[in-house]
Amino acid sequence: MIEKTASKYLLNLEKHFAAENPVLLKASKVFQEIDQIEYELGLIDLEETTASKNSWWPIITLIGGNSTAKSRFINSYLDSDNQFSGIQTASHKFSVLLHNNHASPSTLPGTALDVDHRFPFYQISNKIEQQQKGEGDRINSYLELKTINSDHLKSKLFIDTPNISAAPSNPIISLLAKHSIENSDLVLVFTDIFDSTSPLVDEVIETITLHQDSNKFVYLIDKPAGMLSSPGNNEIISSWQRKLASLGLNTGQFIVLPSQETQNSPNFSEIDQRIINVGHDRTYRILNSLEKNVRHINDVVMPEVKKAIEIWKDRSTFSSLIVLGFIATLAVFAEIETGILELLIDPIIGPVILIIIIAIMVPLHILFSKVQARVIINQLNARQKELHLMENLAGIFEKNLTFNRMLLPISEPKGWNKKTKLRLAQISAKTKELVQLLNDNFSTYDGFSLMGQPDSTDFK
Repeated sequence: MIEKTASKYLLNLEKHFAAENPVLLKASKVFQEIDQIEYELGLIDLEETTASKNSWWPIITLIGGNSTAKSRFINSYLDSDNQFSGIQTASHKFSVLLHNNHASPSTLPGTALDVDHRFPFYQISNKIEQQQKGEGDRINSYLELKTINSDHLKSKLFIDTPNISAAPSNPIISLLAKHSIENSDLVLVFTDIFDSTSPLVDEVIETITLHQDSNKFVYLIDKPAGMLSSPGNNEIISSWQRKLASLGLNTGQFIVLPSQETQNSPNFSEIDQRIINVGHDRTYRILNSLEKNVRHINDVVMPEVKKAIEIWKDRSTFSSLIVLGFIATLAVFAEIETGILELLIDPIIGPVILIIIIAIMVPLHILFSKVQARVIINQLNARQKELHLMENLAGIFEKNLTFNRMLLPISEPKGWNKKTKLRLAQISAKTKELVQLLNDNFSTYDGFSLMGQPDSTDFK
């Protein structure tokens, strides 16, 4: 077994989380174990890691409609009024907002996101290209990366979506909106998107409905002028709860935005508290992705490879049978003309003829197998793109192109055995243990945490 060294990406993650997040540090070690298995199977290269399938940043997506509520909130919350006044009011791009220490902001093209596996839009151009031919090369028309010197952006990413109510309804915008919601740890939905209807709004509502049980949605209500009292806020929230319930949206937190026009420093304490917890949401998301990687191998990758091997075997065998059928036909005609059957049953000449036939058929069968393998490899490469897989399906298939496997009826992929399956089961068990470890940080029983430490929080 060739030992796979940890990728640079994993090493950087381990260095980053060494003190900050013990659970994610342990998760990075488990990712290394699954990387070793995939490397042995031929699914990934030496420097690749399955940990790059998901961004390890805490991700917050902001979705808004026709009003300026979202842009005013961003400018006020990030203290960026002088940097991005009216950000995204009329833009059709998805902007990833990232912290930097420079005094002036920077705007980078969408390719910066597409080629960097640390960001949530890594290799999104491939999905865009499949949605609409030729659009994958126009990634800069849909995405951009903006860096801002704002403390609220430290150690997290904001995805600022276009005006959902006014954005053009096309497959690319729909894909990016769905991708943003699915890959976020927190989604701030400004309720002005529900004030109008459009195909894209309907699609966003459908996506939110599918994921609403994830507890990632917070609905932000722009406070109408003159309604500043607490009872007024409760009435507003109740009204929006009823309205969204009629749309099938029954879960999520509701927050009435403070007036940003009458206050110099709006109080965003409720939003701050929710965003503080986004790091924990990110940890659960990463652990879930680790578990999904195991299921992905069992339920997607290996069935695809097994199916390809079976087709390859059938086609190679059929090609050889055609040749054998041709030889048998010649033997029948030869028997009619010359009575060659007597030679076949001769104790000396018969075995010699059989050896000659085998000597002809074995190289031919190997040749047929190699030819059919090239066809299957091309199909697997296309299938890999279609399924948006990181794993190299053709890589594991090519490991089966050995002399023995070409001749023998072996349909199980090389390396896919009880030992490998047991190792994956152990990884799955470790992932569950990490989830329990994370849960223990928030759980107490009789004044003690589940980790055996006294709890400093008193219930009142």
